[in-house]
Amino acid sequence: MAHMTDITRLLDQAGHGDRVAWVRLVELIYPDLKHLARKAFSGDAARTLDTTELVHECYLRLEGAQGAPRDRGHLMSLAVRIMRQVLIDHARERLAAKRGAGAPMLDVQDVQVPDAGQFELLVEIDAALDRLAATEPRQARVFECRYFGGLNEVDTALALGISPRTARRDWDAARVWLAESVG
Repeated sequence: MAHMTDITRLLDQAGHGDRVAWVRLVELIYPDLKHLARKAFSGDAARTLDTTELVHECYLRLEGAQGAPRDRGHLMSLAVRIMRQVLIDHARERLAAKRGAGAPMLDVQDVQVPDAGQFELLVEIDAALDRLAATEPRQARVFECRYFGGLNEVDTALALGISPRTARRDWDAARVWLAESVG
């Protein structure tokens, strides 16, 4: 992982409009974003979006975001949130395509259907996570970092500015709540 003081300095410079600092920052965090994307995809056999596409979409949305992240933790937290949004948007698109959203009629023997169950589960988890965020926003953010970003306890704590012990408690509580809420 890139050195935190370099990232913080570059974030500050990029936040003041320094384009060279932004380019250097992207070079430094690209491996971190790739790592997050790989973790976000772990175990997803039916995915149709690859890690490079996810990282590039994340980069584009980070670049277009209003206000610069204040430090590496905030940047990683923002990247996880963006990756969640990209994955959910993609899952919804795949589900809409499965239902034929504007597609021409095809012979049923020519159609290969991906396992839509994983896309449906992802959308269901997203909706449940939004409900959890209404009552327990920190637990929802911890779950988001751990589940969608693949961050470990320490990195989640750093990203959210909490202690690792709090991150562990919130992770456990969020998993229990979501397990009861998701069909």
